[in-house]
Amino acid sequence: MAGTSVDEDNLVYKTIRKAIAEAGHEVSLETVLEFAAGKEKLQAITDVLTHLHGEADGSHAYEIFQDFRAKLKVAYDVEPVKPIKDVEEVFEGLRAKGIKVALNTGYDRATAEKLMRKLGWRMPETVDYLVTASDVEAGRPMPDMIWKAMALAGITEPESVAKIGDSAIDIEEGHNAGCGLVLGITTGAQTAEQLAKAKPHQILDAAMDILSLI
Repeated sequence: MAGTSVDEDNLVYKTIRKAIAEAGHEVSLETVLEFAAGKEKLQAITDVLTHLHGEADGSHAYEIFQDFRAKLKVAYDVEPVKPIKDVEEVFEGLRAKGIKVALNTGYDRATAEKLMRKLGWRMPETVDYLVTASDVEAGRPMPDMIWKAMALAGITEPESVAKIGDSAIDIEEGHNAGCGLVLGITTGAQTAEQLAKAKPHQILDAAMDILSLI
């Protein structure tokens, strides 16, 4: 969601950085974007701490995660969020072709649903399905969220699935699921150079480019 379909100016990663910094670990937003983008958020915090210190204390990471969740709730109450440019038209264009659209996200379900309400997005009016990190046993880069979306859509062949994401771990998730098309997009957390390391089939610069490929 954040960075691929939702423009929130990296609010979630700024909030992760703030929670980690207030716990006594100075870290740049660039580092958070590199090591946290696209991940389930407790795992994201753990991975940033591991990068900073070579290891992470699980209970300390969980304390920071709880503080992050409280901070993000407040931030999403007061800060503006909007759809990525043209993404609602992309949803409509894909669905007009009979293509199911699923959002999957490293947020938990409560956060994702709150974000959808703030945007005025509904199922099935806006998108067909929402799968969150708290709906599955294993988050990215494991393929569980994609496989759950496939099950909801009644799709059995991963070759007929396109995965689009703004982080390298999104791309890894798509490859691990066996998706027929795995696309990076530069509208969010990571640069084209960072995305390229995960070997997407193509890197896009705008949501509207999706319609010409699918």
